[in-house]
Amino acid sequence: MIDVYWGSGSPYSWRVLLALEHKRLEYRSHLLQFSLQEHKAPHIVAMNPRGRLPILKHDDYVVFESVAVLYYLDLKYPEPPIFGRTPEEAGVIMRVIGEFEAYAEDHLMKIVRALFEGGVNEENVGELTRAMLAVASEARTIEGRLSKGDWIVGDAYSAADMVIFPAIQVLLRALRKPGAGVLASRFLPVEVNYPSLGRWLDRVAALPGFDRTWPPHWRNA
Repeated sequence: MIDVYWGSGSPYSWRVLLALEHKRLEYRSHLLQFSLQEHKAPHIVAMNPRGRLPILKHDDYVVFESVAVLYYLDLKYPEPPIFGRTPEEAGVIMRVIGEFEAYAEDHLMKIVRALFEGGVNEENVGELTRAMLAVASEARTIEGRLSKGDWIVGDAYSAADMVIFPAIQVLLRALRKPGAGVLASRFLPVEVNYPSLGRWLDRVAALPGFDRTWPPHWRNA
């Protein structure tokens, strides 16, 4: 049996839920509360000494770090594939994931943390503006890919979509906060600034099982 330990609103956890639903796998969901430090509980640290989510436990096997979890699931349950059907497709998917993590993810999460912790101010506006420029540059790259097809790599929904989609959604939620200021105008409205990306967001949200992955505290809010 698959057990998944995750946190609401964590883009890294969301990746794993998207993969599980896409592969239509049965799993036991263990939603942990970050505010209560449940991800630092002894039984969680016993599985992942870093005390971070998500964690996937399959019978006696434990895997953490979200992309590693996606890779494990794809090798264990090959259909439908999320890392392509050929070595060439797999190479491109992994490259696109690597590019996103190397050139956009840290900047994106820096913006998200700042906006959820107080917003733009005189002390951080320069740093956040530079981060937003980096994110916008990568978004234009993704926009270019999506202008040629429905999915970020090739003609099928893949791990690249699963990695990037939650991060974009978390960013959008942050940019809609009152304290986002001028940062928001560089990205919003998505349908105007990045129309292909906007249609892709809707496309992912229409997939079977997607509703079960939506962060519960977002829905409740």
